[in-house]
Amino acid sequence: MSPALRPRRSVLYMPGANARALEKARSLDCDGVIIDLEDAVAPDAKAGARALVAEALAAGGFGHREVVVRVNGADTPWFEDDLAAFAATAATGAGPDAVLIPKVADPETLRVTGRRLDGLGAPVGLKVWAMIETPLAVLKAGEIALAARDPLSRLAVLVLGTNDLSKETGARIVPGRAPMQAWLSLCVLAARAGGVDVLDGVWNGFRDLEGFARECVEAADLGFDGKTLIHPTQIEPCNAAFSPPEKEVDEARMLIEVFDRPENAAKGVLQIEGRMFERMHADIARKTVALAEAIAARN
Repeated sequence: MSPALRPRRSVLYMPGANARALEKARSLDCDGVIIDLEDAVAPDAKAGARALVAEALAAGGFGHREVVVRVNGADTPWFEDDLAAFAATAATGAGPDAVLIPKVADPETLRVTGRRLDGLGAPVGLKVWAMIETPLAVLKAGEIALAARDPLSRLAVLVLGTNDLSKETGARIVPGRAPMQAWLSLCVLAARAGGVDVLDGVWNGFRDLEGFARECVEAADLGFDGKTLIHPTQIEPCNAAFSPPEKEVDEARMLIEVFDRPENAAKGVLQIEGRMFERMHADIARKTVALAEAIAARN
């Protein structure tokens, strides 16, 4: 999880060219929205969609939701105009929280983007999210995530593009995603090494909420911070899967309280209710409680 402990359990893709969808995003119970100017917008509609999104951001009303704009790729003719538009809106205080860069394959792409945003006068609060959606990106996930140590990169989150990975590799997306398990885990490890959050890819069968809920639990077990979504009906089961259960939070508070007692200050290991706990377990408990409190504050 990121140091700010901002909940990113459910992040919903919304088409940037659809004014009605942008309006609806203001009332949904997701932690964040990704307004898409890339795949969801036809080439001849890019400029109009960009202007529509800038207008929607200026109008505000997104509340607690983290707002991210997926711009067009660095190798496209729209990239520079996209960055310029949202650097400008961010400078007025009415911009997105981050821009999502598609098909990031190496850390240099992030540095180039960061330098460009600096040159455009974008405030330091405008972060960068990186799509991991090619075989090369998976192989270089560690290098990409470690770019976060350089403030120039502005990197805050990795986002998995599992559909693109399936297309590029021929690996089938099956229940349990056994063909992709190694890649998913590698990206989680990379994110942790870089100190950034990491979001799982989308579930395509939006009417199969049972299957979706199962995949959310599997992703949470793997260590993902949240999941990207394609339909509002996916928000509730996603939030549930990535929220610490009440019992777990209560146990975490108890563990913290015991380790914080003055008589235990110098102890690295404690026996509590028949179980052995090291001080690292108290550190894990603090993260659990912090996330629960951040979710409660959001609500």
